[in-house]
Amino acid sequence: MKTIKGPAIYLAQFLGDKAPFDSLENLAGWAASLGYEGIQVPVDARLIDLEQAASSQTYCDELLGVAADAGVQITELATHLQGQLVAVHPAYDPLFDGFAAPHVRGNPQARTEWAIQQVKLAAQASRRLGLDTHVSFSGALAWPYMYPWPQRPAGLVDAAFDELARRWTPILEAFDDVGVDVAYELHPGEDLHDGVTFERFLERLNGTRAQRRANILFDPSHYVLQQLDYLAFIDIYHERIKVFHVKDAEFRPSGKAGVYGSYSDWVERPGRFRSLGDGQIDFGAIFSKMAQYDYPGWAVLEWECALKHPEDGAREGADFIRRHIIRVAEHSFDDFAGSGIDTAQLKRVLGI
Repeated sequence: MKTIKGPAIYLAQFLGDKAPFDSLENLAGWAASLGYEGIQVPVDARLIDLEQAASSQTYCDELLGVAADAGVQITELATHLQGQLVAVHPAYDPLFDGFAAPHVRGNPQARTEWAIQQVKLAAQASRRLGLDTHVSFSGALAWPYMYPWPQRPAGLVDAAFDELARRWTPILEAFDDVGVDVAYELHPGEDLHDGVTFERFLERLNGTRAQRRANILFDPSHYVLQQLDYLAFIDIYHERIKVFHVKDAEFRPSGKAGVYGSYSDWVERPGRFRSLGDGQIDFGAIFSKMAQYDYPGWAVLEWECALKHPEDGAREGADFIRRHIIRVAEHSFDDFAGSGIDTAQLKRVLGI
């Protein structure tokens, strides 16, 4: 059995223009000062030069040194924004253009090609950093048709997932070339947002090198908002869970609003993200299942909350995660009562 590593923190929600949130060195020192042992690093130019990281071992060693000097490890790189741009429905083109490099904005085909190349570069960078897992979004082509009215044309969903798999296959093969897994954050707004959609995707990768590299980032907050059984999810998909975002949420439906949120802002939604310990998620049960199934990775705080200040959430999160990590036993609790009999005696006990 393995003891989960942590606590770690995802840096994306804390990036800013002022210290200590303006550079990898400053953020690493800030995270360590709060008691974090790991940092999950978004691929953002303020933190990492992706092209240089993909090509230069010296540069990656320098990044590792920055983290080590602060007292933390880099747990994973994350390309949520770039992964999103691998597949964008035209309805979202104007909104998602801002995630892309300026020279490909307004050109969906060029933007997709740029995004694919960016995620492939992240495979090389991950390997040079000594990482074996990477975090991303899948993007979405079918999401505008999630609730079928008017009825979806026959074959629409199949065509969307066929195309999604076609775009991701060469990316996943690039990760396979360097021995790194991709952990998709299953998230509303992405075509991969629950177990069924993840399986649709895997089916289309069946028998390919890409299939073994397609894995899951487990974030129970997204399952609470969908009213999905997050504990049963671990039972079903534990072999594919490679990354764990520790994020809380609550769902309080009313006579006026439910899972769709009513176009309300986050504070007014029935389902909303909360700082650790302020929501409804049973993290004791989650950490128990993770220990039971030998989850090999880190427990990483992703802070998002409709109410609490982010610095308070980050400060409280390190202790919350540390208290929930189960140091697994090295032997069975009832070993003291072992009978110590040998094979011959076992046979006599059984009458054989």
